[in-house]
Amino acid sequence: MDATAAREPDRTPEDTPGDGSPPPDALLSERPRRFTGVLAALDRPLAVGFITTIGVLGALVLGSALASISTILVYIVLAMFLAVGLDPIVRLLERHRVKRGAAIAIVFGAFALLFAAFLIWVLPPVIAQIAEFVAAIPETVAGIPDTDWFAALDRDTQAAMLAALDEFASWVASPSTLAALGGGVLAVGVAFVGGISASFIVVALTLYFLASLSAMKKAFYALAPARNRARLEDLTERITASVGGALIGSVTLSSLNAAAVFVLHLVIGLPFPALMAVVAFVITLIPLFGSVIFLVIGTGVALFSSPTQALIFAVCYLIYIQLESYVISPRVMNKAIAIPAALVLIGAMVGGALMGVIGVLVALPVMASILLIIREVVVPKQDLKV
Repeated sequence: MDATAAREPDRTPEDTPGDGSPPPDALLSERPRRFTGVLAALDRPLAVGFITTIGVLGALVLGSALASISTILVYIVLAMFLAVGLDPIVRLLERHRVKRGAAIAIVFGAFALLFAAFLIWVLPPVIAQIAEFVAAIPETVAGIPDTDWFAALDRDTQAAMLAALDEFASWVASPSTLAALGGGVLAVGVAFVGGISASFIVVALTLYFLASLSAMKKAFYALAPARNRARLEDLTERITASVGGALIGSVTLSSLNAAAVFVLHLVIGLPFPALMAVVAFVITLIPLFGSVIFLVIGTGVALFSSPTQALIFAVCYLIYIQLESYVISPRVMNKAIAIPAALVLIGAMVGGALMGVIGVLVALPVMASILLIIREVVVPKQDLKV
């Protein structure tokens, strides 16, 4: 008999499972070994505390470093979104036998012309009308008691409005308000100068990302296992197409909205048409609810001119909102993923709180991408778990 076999105890079929797994006694003997590392760590509390402190300090340093470069990260994210948004136009030109480099040059040339037109024909009137609007506020407020619509109100409402106007006049004339307004004007000037320098950085990054977008996608696909690359490529292309369609659609709808507001102000005879058009463009970047928000703001501003003009503006703009919702928006946003209204509002608020107007602009594409990933990846995996 072999010596090794002689030293081993006899095993019964009950002791040895049929699937080749270790017997229960072996599992019980291995259980204490699992806690050996934990018990050893508890025996050295000073070393554990030191390592934990080093980890916390490293996390704090990393967080501080990310906070210090947060502006640069915003530039990178914005440039990436712009590159993804402009890529469908570049691909459209490529399908018409235009080389990618020439297509990128054409797209940026058109963008440069639009930006120059904005600086030459839009920005100066807007600045002038902002000054006129600020100068007209005291005179407009003082002339409210002499208007016909104020005279038609009952005495209690007139008294309440006069008290509110007095409080508003006192607030405007207070030194703290004047100082805050002066600081705000200075901050706007500094932000304008910083915005110009930031725009050059974003344009340069967008050019780089747009030129190397295909190579970046291929490098990203190579990080996945070979069996998953086809699905990853399909999902990525659908996400980028959705992001590009949503960005282009949002800017297009806001531009049409601003043009409609400008024309309405000119036809009705309301003041500050260029200023209100720019305000409409910014506010209507908020998906679904931006037009309704501007309806309230635009009608309220028009009330200071004339209740009749305000009513005409509200009716005409409400008709445009219906036209935009049922005719224009479905044609422009046909490549975007349908998103529930509640999620759109939540995404717009979160994006606005984090990144301002830029966050509102990218909120819809981000929500669309998240929903697409959930529908195509998460839900199928959960369906397989029975």
